[in-house]
Amino acid sequence: MQHHDMSKSATEFAIALAQLNPTVGDVEGNAAKVRAARAKAAADGADVVLLPELFICGYPPEDLVLKPAFQSACRMAVETLARETADGGPAVLVGTPWVEDGKLYNACALLDGGRVAAIRYKVNLPNYGVFDEKRLFARGPAPGPVSIRGVRIGVPVCEDIWLEESEDYENVVECLAETGAEILVVPNGSPYARDKTDLRLSIAVARVTESHLPLIYLNQVCGQDELVFDGASFALNADLSVAAQSPDFVEDVTTLRWTRGEGGWRCNGPIVPVLEGDKADYAACVLGLRDYVRKNRFPGVLLGISGGIDSALCAAIAVDALGVENVRGVMMPYRFTAQVSLEDAAKLAGNLGIRYEVLPIADAVEGFEKILSGPFAGLPRDITEENLQARARGTLLMAISNKTGAMVVTTGNKSEMSVGYATLYGDMNGGFNPIKDIYKTEVFRLSTLRNSWKPDGALGPDGEVIPVNIITRPPTAELRENQTDQDSLPPYDVLDGILERLVEREQPLAAIVEAGYDRAVVARVDHLLNIAEYKRRQAAPGVKVTIRNFGRDRRYPIVNRFRDAGTPLPEPDETLVTRGSRASVEAFEG
Repeated sequence: MQHHDMSKSATEFAIALAQLNPTVGDVEGNAAKVRAARAKAAADGADVVLLPELFICGYPPEDLVLKPAFQSACRMAVETLARETADGGPAVLVGTPWVEDGKLYNACALLDGGRVAAIRYKVNLPNYGVFDEKRLFARGPAPGPVSIRGVRIGVPVCEDIWLEESEDYENVVECLAETGAEILVVPNGSPYARDKTDLRLSIAVARVTESHLPLIYLNQVCGQDELVFDGASFALNADLSVAAQSPDFVEDVTTLRWTRGEGGWRCNGPIVPVLEGDKADYAACVLGLRDYVRKNRFPGVLLGISGGIDSALCAAIAVDALGVENVRGVMMPYRFTAQVSLEDAAKLAGNLGIRYEVLPIADAVEGFEKILSGPFAGLPRDITEENLQARARGTLLMAISNKTGAMVVTTGNKSEMSVGYATLYGDMNGGFNPIKDIYKTEVFRLSTLRNSWKPDGALGPDGEVIPVNIITRPPTAELRENQTDQDSLPPYDVLDGILERLVEREQPLAAIVEAGYDRAVVARVDHLLNIAEYKRRQAAPGVKVTIRNFGRDRRYPIVNRFRDAGTPLPEPDETLVTRGSRASVEAFEG
């Protein structure tokens, strides 16, 4: 490693942003990534290499971080990396769990000169979704900057810049500015959601405006269970101009060269355009599936190919994520399967180049019916017999999975999972669902999009992969549990409009009707959403692309008698309430 010339620190400072993909629990593997990033940073002449939040353990570690053996492994890895900085190369700022005085902190460690030269703790702990850090970590004290090569660097961690004005919120950026910070570097574990880039930028702009300091926003890039982290790290100069923009959905190590002038530190780094809208959602689905399969060490995946659009899109995502040699498609026709479905499924498999087989299920379905002929004697045929098709398919997919080790990709979209129109042992049960958070209207858009574009790094073929007939053909009335798709549902654009208002915005039914939707249709969709909670709880995990979805953010009881009557909400009667004066309340509370 190169020894650094301290004299240059007055006017020049080089920070390497290591936007990398950690694996939760792979402490040694994550430390190796730090080492490789530091070597590249040294070759680039960087003074310090910055890594994302809790990088040593992977993020979010959830309750794993409470294990003493895990805390110890993280500490040993940090100490080993610290000793390695005695070579005179770049300093390292790396996120790690850290135990001090019997308390566990979400920390950022400065490793330099062979030592742990400084520790800074996350102050403002989030408490939503999987980020329930208030029950895992102690709140850190208000931090001052750390000194690296004579430059004072402020290190607010992730939530420390997401100002929510409240009594327990510490204004970390203000504190750092007042104590002499010259540049703010923010290590993050910020998950992808549609249009999140604009939100992050607006938060960063607000902090720069308040502090008059340049800010570097570094984010990890990975899939972790249902979350996808998109990278898309960036830097702002103190005048709010964009100093640098890293790519999204790929690992990247870039060294930014900062120069000190009359107005403080400034950088003109590379600016790479990032994906937006449907393109970003598609890339998130690919990364989420890829990391779930690879990090869980599945040898490949298989999925049922029906000739319909959901399984077609999932097959394209799987091939883009894992490569054609790691994806297997299985068509399982029954006597109701249309010839066009067989033709479209075969064409899809041919376009993608995947291994594909046709397994007729008549023997299995009729076998079930024969076994059940006693218990069902005298009872009329109904949806039960239709559901045996899906159950047979699910059983066959799971059998191939057990035999080969390949993971089953499930293919239920968000619209149908919302209203329970997916079969527990057909569309929903398996290993992972890349389109779990994608409404049906977007399934159509993403399928059309993929035929003209694919993300950088995708492993699938170019050009048209999803037969146009699959996209343009109306949804088939092949039955699933309690349903004939659009036979008993409103058109998908109407359904998705209602669901988005119910699920993402929690709007009262009266407000949705007021927005122009038919009252009876709104009531029916709300009813279906309510009664399908038990199914969603049993569904496979899947990629999350909206800020709220059926992952762990939307927590509804299964046993639940409340129903919105659909009438306008009455105004509360404030005249009934006696409110104590502030003085008397404070006296009472001691």
